[in-house]
Amino acid sequence: MDIVLLLKAAIMGVVEGLTEFLPISSTGHLILTGALIGFDDEKSKVFDIAIQTGAILAVVIVYWQKIQDTILRLPSSRHARRFATNVVIGFLPAGIVGFTVYKAIKTYLFNPGVVAAAFIVGALIILWVEKIAKPVPRIIHIDDMTPLDAFKVGLVQCLGMIPGTSRSGATIIGGMLLGLSRKVAAEFSFFLAIPTLVGATVYSLYKERALLSAADLPIFGVGFVVSFIAAWLCIHWLLRFIATHSFVGFAYYRIAFGVVVIFTAWSGAVHWAA
Repeated sequence: MDIVLLLKAAIMGVVEGLTEFLPISSTGHLILTGALIGFDDEKSKVFDIAIQTGAILAVVIVYWQKIQDTILRLPSSRHARRFATNVVIGFLPAGIVGFTVYKAIKTYLFNPGVVAAAFIVGALIILWVEKIAKPVPRIIHIDDMTPLDAFKVGLVQCLGMIPGTSRSGATIIGGMLLGLSRKVAAEFSFFLAIPTLVGATVYSLYKERALLSAADLPIFGVGFVVSFIAAWLCIHWLLRFIATHSFVGFAYYRIAFGVVVIFTAWSGAVHWAA
């Protein structure tokens, strides 16, 4: 196996793990990084989605106690059943929309104009929420969410399908606007990632199965492991960060990255095609 190719897979794994749960869009970062290191053919696009499973495993490990307790207490606990129901309800809008418009999204939205605009508009929304709207949370524990709360967050999550928007950014900031505390919004975003990213991975692997072979397993394996480690570290860091900080810094980063997208597209340094 080509060591250089494995190194590129590891780099992409780091990018995926560090950006999947931050409000800065993993898709935009993967596109740019892949183009810069020459890891941007058709198979690499399947790779980018497949290694999300490493990030998902990180969520499962970090919240294993909550997941285990929920599963074991489903028959006897109303709180456990409501939490599980909320995750399913929150997932459904993105699951339905993603299944129906997957091809259209890849065809029409993966271009530098959309990505840059999504980065910058998303930044302005974050600044508005943090500096002007300053929503007062009414839900300070994830078990206090209602199915309607979950459904509303699920609808907002659909915006994350626009490349450059950020699934986590949409659910966290949207959740805060809907009355969730910063911590609850982040945690529910993590839990929604499990069915959402698993669904996206399975669907993508099925659709693009003709591109894959057994020889790809080492590359995918490296990406998976590195993505898991990076995501595990990122989740722990983010939970500590939001305890004392706002998301304003991420907004300024998004603006800067949006400018980078525009420059790389204009200069021809990066080919922003789906």
